This record gives sequence, C-alpha cells and structure tokens, in this order.
Amino acid sequence: MSPSSPSEIEVRKFALSVEEIFHEGGPVAASPLRKAACLAVIANPFAGAYTADIEGFMDTLKPLGLTMAQRLIDALGGPDKVQGFGKGAIVGGAGELEHGALWHVPGGYAMRELLGDSKAIVPSTKKVGSPGTQLDVPLTHINASYVRSHFDTVTVGVNDAPRANEMLLALVMSTGARVHERVGGLKAAEIVGADGLR
Repeated sequence: MSPSSPSEIEVRKFALSVEEIFHEGGPVAASPLRKAACLAVIANPFAGAYTADIEGFMDTLKPLGLTMAQRLIDALGGPDKVQGFGKGAIVGGAGELEHGALWHVPGGYAMRELLGDSKAIVPSTKKVGSPGTQLDVPLTHINASYVRSHFDTVTVGVNDAPRANEMLLALVMSTGARVHERVGGLKAAEIVGADGLR
C-alpha cells in the first residue's frame, strides 16, 4: 500500500479528561465551567520521508474525528451542553508541521456535524514536538467567533507522546464562558448565527 493513502489508522492510545472550574478567585459560579479534551496518539504514516501527496489521509481520519467528538459530547452531557470547541495536533520529530494540518478537516467537521452544524470556524493550533510536549488548544463559541466571553484554551499533552513517528491529535470542548468573564463584547444570547462570526 502506498504511504500517501494509508487505509487504516494505527492508534496507540486515547486519553479523555474533563475539568470543572468553580471560581478563579471570585465568587463561586452557580454552575461550574466544564472543559474536556479527547486525545488520540496515532502512527504518522508519513514520518521519516517527504511525501508530496498527503491530502487523502484526511478522509482516513474522518471516522477517528467522529469517534473523538462523540466521546467529548458524551463526557460533557450531550450536544446541548457544548458551547465552545477547538482542535490541535502535535507532530513527532520525524514528521513535519503539515502532517498536523491533516487534522483540520476531519477534526473540525466531526465536531460541527455532531453539534448540529455549528456555524463558527473551529480554532486550531499545531506544532512539532517530542514526548511530553504540551499544546494550548484555543476555544471559541461554536456558533459565533466574536463571542469574547468564550475565548479560552485547554492545555493538552501525554507524557510519552508523540514519539518521533507519531502524531497526537486533540479535540476540545467547553460548556460555556470563562468563569467571571467580564470584558464585554458580543454576548452568547445575542448571536444571530448567520455567518459564524456574530
């Protein structure tokens, strides 16, 4: 089989985490903010050599994106609980940054599909790193990128990943605004939802 069109994903491990934030030094929130991350550590089929044609691997990754997005939604209590999302990738040292970009479509569209065709672009980040590398994955509101109260991050990482020939793929979601948000801007209750921005 050509390395430019691998038909299977070799998953070494999954990790799922949920954090609950009750306050940031101010009053205790009536309902805690919950942020969750689902990670997959997979073999990078392009590690070790430059391959010009890699785009087809995005289709291979689509089922993984759906599996990870569903795990996050379940962990947060259902699609109606999710207000924020983001995605990211850490590519091991034998790979290249562009391999992490393969996660844009399968990761982003999986979340949008399972959340009812949310309108906003899914924010993203990626880098090349070694085992134990951490990544700050951005969060924004699922329907309007200008909702300032939902700008946030989830820091992800796995102590033994990614190895040189691996990639760590991440999806993150949240249930609401930052605890104690108070810097103005468009409110979630004011979203029109026509363009993914407002």
